[in-house]
Amino acid sequence: MRALVRRDGQLSVRDVAEAEPASGQVVAKVLACGICGSDLHAVHHLEHGVEIGLRSGAADTIDPAQDLVMGHEFCAEILDHGPATDKRLRAGARVVSTPFAFGPLGPELIGFSTRYRGAFAERVVLTEALLLPVPNGLSSDAAALTEPLAVGTHAVAVAAPSDRSVAMVIGCGPIGLAVIAALKRKGIGPVIAADFSPARRVRAERLGADIVVDPAVTSPHANWSSFDVPATLADLGLAQMAGRTSRDPLIFECVGVPGILQSLIENVPPCTHVIVVGACQEDDSILPVIAINKQLRFSFVFAYTPLEFAETLTALAEGQIDSSAFLTGRVTLDEAGLAFERLATPQDDVKIIVNPWR
Repeated sequence: MRALVRRDGQLSVRDVAEAEPASGQVVAKVLACGICGSDLHAVHHLEHGVEIGLRSGAADTIDPAQDLVMGHEFCAEILDHGPATDKRLRAGARVVSTPFAFGPLGPELIGFSTRYRGAFAERVVLTEALLLPVPNGLSSDAAALTEPLAVGTHAVAVAAPSDRSVAMVIGCGPIGLAVIAALKRKGIGPVIAADFSPARRVRAERLGADIVVDPAVTSPHANWSSFDVPATLADLGLAQMAGRTSRDPLIFECVGVPGILQSLIENVPPCTHVIVVGACQEDDSILPVIAINKQLRFSFVFAYTPLEFAETLTALAEGQIDSSAFLTGRVTLDEAGLAFERLATPQDDVKIIVNPWR
């Protein structure tokens, strides 16, 4: 079968061995698979990603010297069941799944394992127990958004916003937009969105952002006092002496570049809870004493729980999330390499979907 293969820092469409389900697995036809920022990074920097994973305590599941088929944001159609499956979903059912398989080293991430190929391929092997049927006639492209949007669901759950929260999202790429959608589903407001791209600011508004800011023109931190949030330590002291109750600032960092954390430490209001969703993969530096003086809290978040994944699928299927705000392109396997290059400098793009059968 055909697949998009990463080999020696390059992508090409190649013939690979047919997908064969083992015990507890199904083989499925890939209908749609989104290109993730982690896929973009892995093309040229897979070795660095493997090193980071090992330093984090992850299992050694990737051999960068081997061919790698990526793709973990997918919707697929069940073709056949392997041994020891209960066939609770029939052949022909469209499904999504958290992108994990279970091997001798424990759970492995589909698309970032050289044991379990990802979904930039005509067919993929999936774990039957993890499959969720696509409900309500949701399109396959929209269903493939479940995985990246679940990251936003999880980030908001970790933030634990209340009706007194004021939320700011820094960066309106796929994950920042996912956070905005999750915040608005919880009825949180105001939500302030900041991004340099006019197109992404428009998409943030479509998803419910109450205020959008171009950081090239106006600092996102210029108007905290208008939301009843003390902007400085001096303002906080005055509010406390007056016995005034202030609102709680939440900042979602969805950029993931060096320098952003220190910038936030210096500019966010005191007592802010910063939720770090952007995956910076380079060394960075901060001055902790400023964060101490301002009593800032940082939460670093990763992925989602199975329940959050299922919740996100339901929200998409019930129209609680405008999937069209995310979907900006659709390509074939043969066109996918150029789509990776396009996303390296995304401009107006958010999520490009690969359809292996177009």
